[in-house]
Amino acid sequence: MGFRIDDLHHVQLLIPPGGEGVARAFYSGVLGMAEVVKPPVLAARGGCWFRAGGWETHLSVVPDFVPALKSHPGVLIDGLDALAERLAAAGHPVEWDPHFPGHRRLYSADGHGNRLEFLERIRD
Repeated sequence: MGFRIDDLHHVQLLIPPGGEGVARAFYSGVLGMAEVVKPPVLAARGGCWFRAGGWETHLSVVPDFVPALKSHPGVLIDGLDALAERLAAAGHPVEWDPHFPGHRRLYSADGHGNRLEFLERIRD
C-alpha cells in the first residue's frame, strides 16, 4: 500500500463565537486536559486546543454553530466510574450504553452540547 496509519493526532469539534471559556471549563476543568498553545496565526481565528494521554481535541469557532449530537470522538478511559461521577457533579449528562463488546461505555456532552463517548476496556 505504501503507507500506514500510525495514530490519531486530533479530533476537531465546533464551538460558537466566544465559547472558549465554556470549552476551557469543560475540557480543562472537568476532564483535566492540558490546554495547548495554538500557533499565533491559528490563535487569531479563536478557539482552543486541549491534550491528555493520546487524545487531542481542537475546538474551532464557527458563526452558525450547531452541536454535534450524533458524531463524536470515542475516548478510551481508565477509571470510567470516577469520570461518570465527575461529569454528573459538573452538571453534564451521563448516559450509560452497554452495547459495545469488550468495553463499558457512556455518552456525555461538553458545555456546548457536543456528544462525547468514553470507553473503558473490560479486563478479564
